[in-house]
Amino acid sequence: MDTLIIRKMEKNDLKEVLKIYKEGIETGMATFETIVPSAQIWDERHHATLRFVAEEHNKVVGWIAISPVSTRAVYSGVGEVSVYISSDSKGKGIATKLFKILIEESEKAGFWTLQSSVFAINTSSIQLHKKMGFRVVGTREKIAQLHNKWHDTVIMEKRSVRTI
Repeated sequence: MDTLIIRKMEKNDLKEVLKIYKEGIETGMATFETIVPSAQIWDERHHATLRFVAEEHNKVVGWIAISPVSTRAVYSGVGEVSVYISSDSKGKGIATKLFKILIEESEKAGFWTLQSSVFAINTSSIQLHKKMGFRVVGTREKIAQLHNKWHDTVIMEKRSVRTI
C-alpha cells in the first residue's frame, strides 16, 4: 500500500524541510549555500503557495518549491524550482510525484516557465529534470566556488504548454 502523500507545505513543515535542505547542502552538489537559512528567510525566498511536501508515515521526506527569478513584473511567470528528497527516501519516485503537482499548480497560477540551475556533477537531478520535460538551455562554466572548488551548473527550463 502506498503511504506517500503529496500536499501543500504548511508552516509547521519548515523544520523538516530545512533538515532535508541541510542534507542537500552536505552532499556538496545540490546548492552553493553552506548554511541552512532560518525558517523566516526560507519562507520569504519561496512562493507563498507553490510549495509542496511529500509525507510518508507522518514524516516529511521531500519538498519542492518555486522561487521568483526577478522582482520585475515581466518575469512574474518565471520560477526557479528547488526539489530536495531526504537521503533515506531517494530513488522511490518521490521527486517525480512532487514535480507533477508543482508543474500542474504552477501552470494554473500563470507560470509559463520553470527553470533550474543544477550542478553539472548532479547527473541524477539532470535526468530527473529531463524526465519531467525540462531541456538544457546552457552551461554556466565555473560559475561559483564551493569549498574552494569551481563548479559548472546546467541551466534547464520547462515551458508551459498552456500559456505559450
